[in-house]
Amino acid sequence: MSDQNPPDRPLHIRPLAERKNLVQKEDFAKVLPPVDGFLKWFEALPDIYGSKALKFVVDQIVTARQHGRMVGVQLGAHVLKVGLSPLLIDLMRRGLITHVATNGASAIHDWETAYQGATSEDVATSLPDGSFGFWRETLDALNGAAVRAQQNGEGLGEAIGRTILEGELPYRHLSVFSEAARLGIPATVHVAFGCDITHMDPDLDGAALGASTQRDFWRFADSVGKLEKGVWLNVGSAVIMPEVFLKAVSIARNKGQLTDDFLTCNFDMLQQYRAMTNVVQRPPKQGRSILAMHEIVLPLLHQALVCTADARGCLQEAR
Repeated sequence: MSDQNPPDRPLHIRPLAERKNLVQKEDFAKVLPPVDGFLKWFEALPDIYGSKALKFVVDQIVTARQHGRMVGVQLGAHVLKVGLSPLLIDLMRRGLITHVATNGASAIHDWETAYQGATSEDVATSLPDGSFGFWRETLDALNGAAVRAQQNGEGLGEAIGRTILEGELPYRHLSVFSEAARLGIPATVHVAFGCDITHMDPDLDGAALGASTQRDFWRFADSVGKLEKGVWLNVGSAVIMPEVFLKAVSIARNKGQLTDDFLTCNFDMLQQYRAMTNVVQRPPKQGRSILAMHEIVLPLLHQALVCTADARGCLQEAR
């Protein structure tokens, strides 16, 4: 039991198998190789507003990777909840993404998907009786990853990925963190304490969690320090990741590592203040914002990237 003021009365924590999940693996996006005719269709989109911005971002990502430059993606949890992890994993395997960063909720969805092929609790059903968030396997696994990270000097994202890999979870091929660990790509988790169901665990080792997410912050800052002439995407994070990104940019500039010569793009359903100011407007020479549902625009982005890289003769085989 943690010594950090646990509840006076024991909490009722239930098996994950009893939970209703709103998202199933069968609903996830399917990964396609370059589709004949797609690039012609994509290039025929109007050179106006959102489609013009999307074409520019695709060109810049492929160009950046052709020159060995950084392409980072920071995510909100909704991106994984709507079944887009297979597309992100494919881009990682093909070398088109070099860093993935996200919040604590994404790590929970990623682990649950790897463990049971389903995620996304029905909060409206479970909140009234106080069962929301109290699921034994999820709490144990994420706390265990934080403890492992503390013992091994790992970041939280790496520890989660290696826990999934070494545990041979049945759906690990759908885990962004598992694939990042396998490929040696940085995948960092940036926890805001009190935001995630795992923080309700009375046995949570808060010191281990804090230290592991701090390691991830410095690993994130190291990647941002290599962003010159690269590309950084913010996908569906309104607050946490834009704030983390801004601090990492300041660290990089304090060290003399980074000018404003890079591209950022925000993908979201709405224009949010922090994403626009902290990602699109303040840090880079060039920023773009594309308004669209994640489950529509990310498949378009994926296919446009693989087709463009293929047309330029630089598409890697998936590792």
